[in-house]
Amino acid sequence: MSRLIFVLNGPNLNLLGKRQPNIYGHETLADVEQTVISLAKELRLEIRFHQSNREYEIVDWIHEARETAGGIIINPAAFTHYSVAILDALNAFDHPVIEVHISNVHKREEFRHRSFVSLRADGVIAGLGTQGYTLALRRLAQLIDEKSQAQT
Repeated sequence: MSRLIFVLNGPNLNLLGKRQPNIYGHETLADVEQTVISLAKELRLEIRFHQSNREYEIVDWIHEARETAGGIIINPAAFTHYSVAILDALNAFDHPVIEVHISNVHKREEFRHRSFVSLRADGVIAGLGTQGYTLALRRLAQLIDEKSQAQT
């Protein structure tokens, strides 16, 4: 099984550290990326880290992951609540998907309580800040290792 993990980030996460730091904290997305890459090296994983404000780019990256990746970590941001296109793309991906949200979406506005992505995700991490990314990465590493051991 591939040890490549796609980490996909949706709209406005490029403003992480600047936008609503009372909700999202002061770390930037570049900080998160460096933390994820550092941990990935320890776990013998490879990372492709992407962010887009455009739904179609995220769908394209999911399609690319179908051919190359062993797992996806996705923070769909606002696309969480309405993107059937992202859900459909994830449904065509045959490996684990972990959905991550920096804030606890269930303590926020009612419209944030519904996630289309959760209909496909194998796990959801919400409200643990940017640490959710590293927790998701550790879980994917475990799932990949378990599957590799089962195949031998």
